[in-house]
Amino acid sequence: MTPAPMTPTPVAPPSPPTISVLLADDQALVRMAFRSLLGTMPGITVTGEAANGREAVELARRTTPDVVLMDVRMPVMDGIEATRLITAATASRVLVLTTFDLDEYAFEGLRAGACGFLLKDVVPAVLHEAIRAVAAGDAVLTPRITRDLVDRFARIAPWPHDGAAGTRFGRLTAREQDVFHLIATGLTNAEIARRLFLTEATVKTHITRLLAKLELRDRVQVVIFAYEHGLRTQAP
Repeated sequence: MTPAPMTPTPVAPPSPPTISVLLADDQALVRMAFRSLLGTMPGITVTGEAANGREAVELARRTTPDVVLMDVRMPVMDGIEATRLITAATASRVLVLTTFDLDEYAFEGLRAGACGFLLKDVVPAVLHEAIRAVAAGDAVLTPRITRDLVDRFARIAPWPHDGAAGTRFGRLTAREQDVFHLIATGLTNAEIARRLFLTEATVKTHITRLLAKLELRDRVQVVIFAYEHGLRTQAP
């Protein structure tokens, strides 16, 4: 008798790696709330807490967490300087925590190297998604927030043109420059694709190439580069 064919045993997909998070906030109750909230999220673990910027820098250098949730207004050393030191010395990625939607400190945090910012009253699902996105190398800055930030700071900080920046910008192809300007206005990849009649995959390819040519890390740095170096022009 012919034996019945064996049914292959299904193989479960591998679990995503656990993301380590460092909390930096001078209010113990806030840290407790975030630790409790993050403890309910699969694949995320809190590996340390800091009550000021100096402690955050020391812990980040010692433990190299994947993501640092960084408050801004802290004693001893504020979150802006701590962000600058952490991003310069470690591979950790920083998400700035702010109370107000258009806090000027949030923008300074981006200039210091943060990958984006979150409001402290962020809903759990958005917080979870943001942490995972940042840990994967993306930036967290919604189109509306991008537009509000750049409009506000373009009015109060008219940065001069920079010759070296212009030279780097000149390395971009015409299409890459189009994508650059649309990123700087706060459009998503899908919106850019529709505007330029491209696929999202093609837009992502252009973004990868322009980031490499400009020596920038992510789309947040594209926004800051555009406005700090006077490269804000009419988008296509």
